[in-house]
Amino acid sequence: MAERQVTFKDAVLEALAEEMRADPSVVLIGEDIGAAGGVFLQTKGLFEEFGASRVIDTPISESAIVGMAIGAAMTGLRPVVEIMFGDFITLGMDQLVNQAAKVRYMSAGGFTVPLVLRTAIGVGGNLGPQHSQSLHAWVAHVPGLKVVMPSNAADAKGLMKAAIRDGDPVVFFESRSSYNTKGPVSDGEHVVPIGKAAVTREGRNVSIVAVGAMVGVALQVAERLAGEDISVEVVDVRSLVPLDEGTILKSVKKTSRALVLDAGYAQFGVTGEIAALIAEQAFDWLDAPVMRLAAPNVPIPFSRTLEPLVIPSRDQAAAKVRELMGTR
Repeated sequence: MAERQVTFKDAVLEALAEEMRADPSVVLIGEDIGAAGGVFLQTKGLFEEFGASRVIDTPISESAIVGMAIGAAMTGLRPVVEIMFGDFITLGMDQLVNQAAKVRYMSAGGFTVPLVLRTAIGVGGNLGPQHSQSLHAWVAHVPGLKVVMPSNAADAKGLMKAAIRDGDPVVFFESRSSYNTKGPVSDGEHVVPIGKAAVTREGRNVSIVAVGAMVGVALQVAERLAGEDISVEVVDVRSLVPLDEGTILKSVKKTSRALVLDAGYAQFGVTGEIAALIAEQAFDWLDAPVMRLAAPNVPIPFSRTLEPLVIPSRDQAAAKVRELMGTR
């Protein structure tokens, strides 16, 4: 298949348009997603093509939006819910955690909730502590929800298609800093299975297990350290729930060292969960303690000079790898 260079944002948009054309039960629900085309233009053109009955602008009430989508999903539609900023999932958590995640279990399979909740997370633009958090670990904690977090355009398109077709609720996190980054995307049908990690760079000495936008940081670190004769393997988690434990453990058993990298908070976060998995199931293969690098446990600052300090950096990650190798 031929490939094109497509931005992350446009890759998701392609997936939405293709799935809506193929399946009339797919509808979009959210704030400013209609004629306005989304606050980041992430639904641009869909209102004009599919109309107000399938691209539905809502009042500013995340609880109502998610609740409406759950009801729609239980009665035959496949809604894609847009929550403008990931921070605002807090306002819909009762519906998401206590309803969407529980319906299949509480009805003994009598009802399912095939909805997608998509939301943008992460720093950039100096939007401050209420619009810049990465709270993906919160929902990954809840049984009944699937959680995906693509790092590139091709996976963004393929995972969105898989999420829309899934029979259970899927939370789809998009790193805002990745929206305008371009990558190759195949023409035609492209679906990435939920629950499958990807080794995006082969290596021998250290595994960097990375999530979302941090995959790009990991790849840059791997390229830098190759000049120091340190061979880094990069594992893109892609799906937090279900987590592809096999791919992660296979990589670590090969390299014997691991750094887990995430832009979310370190405290009770994704890095801790993956580090525990490695420590428990690959301990005998480790030549050094598992290390992790994530955001410090502070509110995200507005300041242009302070905001970069809460993002795990290439320098920090490279220093961690050198420490694992004993070359720091």
